[in-house]
Amino acid sequence: MKWRAILRSAVRALGRNRLRSVLTMLGIIIGVAAVIAMVSVGQGAEVMVQDQIASIGTNMLFVWPGSLTSGGVRLGAGAASTLTAEDSDAIGRECPAVAAASPAVRASEQMVFGDQNWFTQIQGTNEMFPSIRDWPIQEGSFFTASDVRSSARVVVLGKTVVDNLLPGVDPVGQMIRVRNLPFRVVGVLVSKGQSLMGQDQDDLAVMPYSTVQKKLLGQKILSVNQIMVSSISPKASDLAVREMTSLLRQRHRIPAGQPDDFMIRNLTDIADAAERTNMIMTLLLGSIAAVSLVVGGIGIMNIMLVSVTERTREIGISMAVGARPGYVRGQFLTESVVLSLLGGLIGVLTGSMLAVAIARALGWPIGVSIPSVVLSFCFAALVGIFFGYYPAHKAASMDPIDALRYE
Repeated sequence: MKWRAILRSAVRALGRNRLRSVLTMLGIIIGVAAVIAMVSVGQGAEVMVQDQIASIGTNMLFVWPGSLTSGGVRLGAGAASTLTAEDSDAIGRECPAVAAASPAVRASEQMVFGDQNWFTQIQGTNEMFPSIRDWPIQEGSFFTASDVRSSARVVVLGKTVVDNLLPGVDPVGQMIRVRNLPFRVVGVLVSKGQSLMGQDQDDLAVMPYSTVQKKLLGQKILSVNQIMVSSISPKASDLAVREMTSLLRQRHRIPAGQPDDFMIRNLTDIADAAERTNMIMTLLLGSIAAVSLVVGGIGIMNIMLVSVTERTREIGISMAVGARPGYVRGQFLTESVVLSLLGGLIGVLTGSMLAVAIARALGWPIGVSIPSVVLSFCFAALVGIFFGYYPAHKAASMDPIDALRYE
């Protein structure tokens, strides 16, 4: 009953100065809303980056040719043609931490169908491409290992190519021309959208790498541009790197102490780095926004000190008729906490609506962070207790006689 009476008294006191109470809560409202919105934006950016990295493939690693030294001049990475399809087969066969591997050969060609034509990138791979890149087939099927061995003229198209080259036509089974050679469309890839660099991932045609090497590039030395690898799990990526490094050094007969003639890039490391960066940015944004909560707490302390001064005679009368210091302290502390909690509740609603509005405006996968909501609300309550204690203690420490004499 004592705390109910204190709460009713605190609410009545705040209701007597509604405008001042609202303005006092404004600092808490802005602080809580800013924390929730900023943390939600940061987490949305993290999800977006992770989704973009995941769209490249599952646990992806890339093996690139290394540098080449000619006449004492070291050329850049990729200058040496040191990787072959046999290297890719050996990686998939002899590295336990590797789930799948595929050679990759790139080309760019004009494709023609009827009176339509479209210039696109061609990716030459083997039959493991869908599992490595985590890229399902929307229509038809992917080419087979038999197609790779026979250098078959088959092609799987990305959604952008289908929309521009075969509009309004069922693409599966159609014959298109590339360099005046007929290719049969066997499948269509699921749309993936833009990459991290803003490139259209669906503007792509996938063929057997042997077909690209022999019939489009006319290569005599059948080297590959890169080897795409998928590890068995994200945690196994580092082990896969070590296994591939040891295997390729052995296959390329690189003496001990000599540098590798290849490079391995681990997308899991990139994803981890991006996650750490986004986490730091989220904490930074949240910390900056939390400063306004402290400012709001200082505003509460200021208003409560003014309220104590204005109600000095009221405090004196209460203590004269028997109110104990603990009751007076509880009353003013309750007023401070009510201001903080009410401001925190309004701030949670405002921040949540702001986060949703930002998500719709930017097209980001932003969701309201439940931990940030709970943390902000609890922090608002602590702010009310911390900054309200001194004014409450000051009111409880008054001498009743001096308070009654106050003008």
